[in-house]
Amino acid sequence: MRKPIIQFENFSFKYKSQIEPTLHHINLTIYEGEKVVIVGPSGSGKSTLAHCLNGLVPFSYKGEMEGSVTIKGQDTKELDIFTLSQMVGTVLQDPDGQFIGLSVGEDIAFALENEAIPQEKMVRQVLNVSKLINMETKIQSSIHELSGGQKQRVSLAGVIVEEVDILLFDEPLANLDPATGKHAMALINEIQKETNTTVIIIEHRLEDVLSQDVDRIIVVNEGSIVSDLNPNELLASNVLESCSLREPLYIKALKYAGCKVMPEMSPASIETLKLDESKDKLSEWYEATSPVTYEKKDSPILELRDINFGYHKSSTTIQDVSLTIHKGEMVSIVGKNGAGKSTLSKLICGFEKIKSGKVLYKGVDITEDTIYERSSRIGMVMQNPNHMISKHMIYDEVALGLMMRGVPEQEIKERVEETLKVCGLYAFRNWPISALSFGQKKRVTIASILVLKPEVLILDEPTAGQDLRHYTEIMDFLTELNSQGMTILMITHDMHLMLEYTLRAIAIADGQVIADDSAVNLLTNSAVVEKTNLKVTSLFELAVKAGIKNPIDFVTRFIDYDKEARVIWR
Repeated sequence: MRKPIIQFENFSFKYKSQIEPTLHHINLTIYEGEKVVIVGPSGSGKSTLAHCLNGLVPFSYKGEMEGSVTIKGQDTKELDIFTLSQMVGTVLQDPDGQFIGLSVGEDIAFALENEAIPQEKMVRQVLNVSKLINMETKIQSSIHELSGGQKQRVSLAGVIVEEVDILLFDEPLANLDPATGKHAMALINEIQKETNTTVIIIEHRLEDVLSQDVDRIIVVNEGSIVSDLNPNELLASNVLESCSLREPLYIKALKYAGCKVMPEMSPASIETLKLDESKDKLSEWYEATSPVTYEKKDSPILELRDINFGYHKSSTTIQDVSLTIHKGEMVSIVGKNGAGKSTLSKLICGFEKIKSGKVLYKGVDITEDTIYERSSRIGMVMQNPNHMISKHMIYDEVALGLMMRGVPEQEIKERVEETLKVCGLYAFRNWPISALSFGQKKRVTIASILVLKPEVLILDEPTAGQDLRHYTEIMDFLTELNSQGMTILMITHDMHLMLEYTLRAIAIADGQVIADDSAVNLLTNSAVVEKTNLKVTSLFELAVKAGIKNPIDFVTRFIDYDKEARVIWR
């Protein structure tokens, strides 16, 4: 008989600063050894639900509670946050906010040091855990030298070294490339099987989460649980769509083709999906759609010529990179964590000084221009919002750049409010930034650059941590800017963003450009996919499985059809 480890009974919670409760009458039981995924749109209450488990509610975030939450039979109201931390280990979405030690080994050992574990035993435990996460060769490495995927693994190690009963992951895939994300899910799966730990995952990238088996998917919307089903049952329903959550691409393609998705088709994974009754409808839909044609841009605005750079004299991070971006293009820059994508954007903006080569803007050499001089032409939104934010209030942060440029107060107000509305932040304009989620902070930083109206905009993971509605709002706004002539470069791991919004993709591996092609061609090229830690889109796999004669064209037609369908839906 399964034994409950977490129980919410008629539980409600209202933050001290709010009028209405964030959670309403939650009834939920999670059992020992289960792997449960919690999904929901931004602001749905899923993060608050997690905070009730790890003690941030009510110890850090004050408010009124009704009902009860019990963990291992103990009411959390009767426990302190330290006791809860020994039962529930949390791996944050932003790993930089979780590090304590200067090196990998120091950080993993931190919790053991607090418990005064003898040094010999501590060293042994740290080494064992580092092997489990495949980081034993990095024990002495500085945290700041690690890639995003490596940081995520160290964060996990720092939690599991305590041998907690429950592992809580807050959007573990948000900053990871697809292949590293798939490895992270496999790692979580392996740890769960070896330790029988209960795992709870909060994540927007449901298709990537389902690369491994999960027991249940809990859908939260407007503070209530609207669905609690196994993956096959959920994907055969319309719950995700009704809550403005992204369905796996292959599921959406089946629905567009008029196929009825049933639980017995095993739709939780493209590998297990049974297509016997759906092949004809997919072929008919493909034949009925029109081929897609695109207008080619041919007016250079940004050129990199033979760029070389290294953070240390003995190393080379960027090697002989040459590329041309044309005015009005929207281009994806893709590659695995640590490939040099973000470094390249810093060189374009002048945050780092190139060793050799040239940067040209509209044919003029700007290699020696200052950061300030470049900022009037090129805007940059960093991957980590905490690296950009300098004000306490949302309005003040978005207005800062305009104030520094001496824009009149009334114009500042109009431009800031317009941008906040587009980014879904207008209702929070007078909120402190500290009260926002990671995804909301991301939108603040995007707004702070968009309000300046640069000619070239570079965004590092613009949609990380965003639900489908906010993702669509941001991308619609960027598309509108692009249609008005703004050139946009996006560093992204989101393959759907890459396919839907960017006709061209530049792939980087080990600091070099290894492919410059259409997004569809790149994501159906197995050699490039392997080198860049991406993965072949499930749309291509669906087309192959269905026997479509031209799988690449199927992907292109789906993306075009989906874009039009979502315009009608909005």
